[in-house]
Amino acid sequence: MTQQRHVSLFRNGRNQAVRIPREFEMEGTEAIMRKEGDRLIIEPAPPRVGLLGLLAGWAPMDEALPEVADHPPPVEDVF
Repeated sequence: MTQQRHVSLFRNGRNQAVRIPREFEMEGTEAIMRKEGDRLIIEPAPPRVGLLGLLAGWAPMDEALPEVADHPPPVEDVF
């Protein structure tokens, strides 16, 4: 069964806001909001994963990387 409740809309500066009742509170401090027709849908935002977290989740590569020739740049006379 879907829960529903009437809520009040109000202004917060130049933004319109809605107070979320306690029984509808979400975890975290961020949410994703999208509009579908006349409906506004608010969902908890997935946790942000930093670069180190992303790299830690990757499996090691089984193949070796090819050798790359790393020649120094040619000397240029600038005077």
